[in-house]
Amino acid sequence: MKQSSHINLLVIEDEDFDVRRIRNTLRPFEHTVKIRAVTSSGARALELMRQAPGSFDVVIMDFQIAGNITGEALIRRIKELDPDIQIIVVTKMTINSSDFRFANQLLEAGACWYCTKYPGDIEEYIYQPTDFYLSIRNAYERKRLEAERRRSERKLDQNLAQMLREKQIIGSSPGTRRLREEIARVAASEATVLIQGPSGTGKELVALNIHYQSARRQERFVPINCGSIPTELLESELFGFEKGAFTGAQSKKPGLFELAHRGTLFLDEVAELTPSAQVKLLRVLQEGELEKIGRTERIRVDVRIIAATNKDLLQEVQAGRFRQDLFYRLNVINLTVEPLSARPEDIPPLADYFLKRFSEQMNLPCPEISEEAMHCLQQYNWPGNVRELQNVIQRLLFCGCRTITAEHVKQSLAGLGPQVSAAGEWSWLNGAPGKVRPLREVERAFRKRYFQYVRSICESDAQAARMLGLAPPNYYRMCKELGLK
Repeated sequence: MKQSSHINLLVIEDEDFDVRRIRNTLRPFEHTVKIRAVTSSGARALELMRQAPGSFDVVIMDFQIAGNITGEALIRRIKELDPDIQIIVVTKMTINSSDFRFANQLLEAGACWYCTKYPGDIEEYIYQPTDFYLSIRNAYERKRLEAERRRSERKLDQNLAQMLREKQIIGSSPGTRRLREEIARVAASEATVLIQGPSGTGKELVALNIHYQSARRQERFVPINCGSIPTELLESELFGFEKGAFTGAQSKKPGLFELAHRGTLFLDEVAELTPSAQVKLLRVLQEGELEKIGRTERIRVDVRIIAATNKDLLQEVQAGRFRQDLFYRLNVINLTVEPLSARPEDIPPLADYFLKRFSEQMNLPCPEISEEAMHCLQQYNWPGNVRELQNVIQRLLFCGCRTITAEHVKQSLAGLGPQVSAAGEWSWLNGAPGKVRPLREVERAFRKRYFQYVRSICESDAQAARMLGLAPPNYYRMCKELGLK
């Protein structure tokens, strides 16, 4: 909206007497209100708006305007040309019960105010100077607010579009194309979604795409990894607590359900929920209410749940580790993300995307990938899926060559674990000429490489600890000893 020191008016009135009365009424306010144009024709008014778009803030129009266009049709045409412009309608009709329905009809067409003329009564509402000016001022404020809202919505739409470009699901395989189609269909609904697939396949990316393509896209997307939060803190993180609810609760804390109100809550590794948390989650899904620790009244929340797991939840149910009723509540819509090894066609576009992305982030030249190198990437079985591919591509950027060769790929893959035989794979065992390194050194080197490999294919330290069969304190202690952050 153009900035102006005046509120610019377009007057559409075919009675000269009423035009003079409007001018006289607004004369005390001419320092802030300016009648920019007057016309007796609806067609001419539309022409003026086309010639000078954005020049008018408020339209004052007689509903019984002369010409072949009705008042209601003219209102709609004006709003089509400028959705932000505000329209005050004046009519000679007398007020009765039917006129209120008529007023609603005008407001639905796009007018913001409705005034009635009383023939011969010079003291009637529209010609009370202060009231008439305030009507115009209020209409202008409404225009300003609506224009600001539209700018905010456009900026938000641009940000969302940028977010979707950055978080796009890349790939040309049949499974990936089908997944994108399923996401578009699922996003249009409010149903709970369960995403299943191996670690590293991008389940959170799927959840993000569902959220940002849904009607909730302007609200929060709140993720939580249920496996990375200590059991004793999980319920307070999800549901929050009141001040004094337990020792150390010095202030109240909103839970993630409250933070996600009207938005989306993403429960990653949902199979790791404790039995108590499963009961409370089931109640939220059934009743839309949650119990906050230390509070007797329940809190209503409007949250869409998207859950994800790398486990077979049905097997977890059969083993008694996951509630059957909760499983059915979560499994309304089921999406499966295939492992990367099942869709090798996706590797070239993913590799190109990661190369461009990381080269920009690290301010490094973006090398090309030779056909042999790409073939090598496609032949690997990728136990860590897309996350492992991302780590390998990031490492390949530091090869310092314009073209990434198959040998570069083999060396990079060999550094992740024992899956690939490559030249020099066992060189880390060698000590001085004719000797080998002491057992203690070899054990430490192997342990460090193996820890790096497991961490590269896991979504969290908690998952890596479980995969290694270690208690979290022991896992973190060993990481520190090995120099791993």
